[in-house]
Amino acid sequence: MKTQPTSAARAILVGGLVAGTLDIGAAALINRVSPALIAHYIASGVLGRASFSAGAPAIYLGVILQWAMSVVIAAIYWLATARMPRIRRRWWLGGVLAGAVIFLVMNFVVMPFSAAPVTLHEVIARFRLAKEAENLLAMFVFGLIVAYCARYVGAAPADVAGVHSPEGSDPRAPGLASQRRV
Repeated sequence: MKTQPTSAARAILVGGLVAGTLDIGAAALINRVSPALIAHYIASGVLGRASFSAGAPAIYLGVILQWAMSVVIAAIYWLATARMPRIRRRWWLGGVLAGAVIFLVMNFVVMPFSAAPVTLHEVIARFRLAKEAENLLAMFVFGLIVAYCARYVGAAPADVAGVHSPEGSDPRAPGLASQRRV
């Protein structure tokens, strides 16, 4: 049986790394550029415009930063939903809500206040409904991946099966296997 810290770490790492990797691909598709350019842009959050002339080291930095941010987002989701079992069970709802929050925070807090060559005014001025809808959809997918992993990768087998395990009890104890969550 997995321990709680091991389950949490596994869900956070798997969810964060998978979502972060797919997010780079989604950004490349949405913007019709290479994933390497997306990684340069991510690195520009730290390096500024110099990222675009820094070559492969900036690409590596961008990927590492993407994965780090994605793992942190997955950890925040795990912690935020730790006391919300209904959201964990309805992972699709939690994922969509998380995706909307991630979209807003990344676009209106992280990007404008990073060293990336974009300001909040530019984000608002460049707003295009179709492009933002694509980006929002990508963040929904990101949130769904993180939520799915929190629900299924980090859950005890009894939780995945929908068996209710009261606080402090052993889910393998006789009689508890027939109790279902409402």
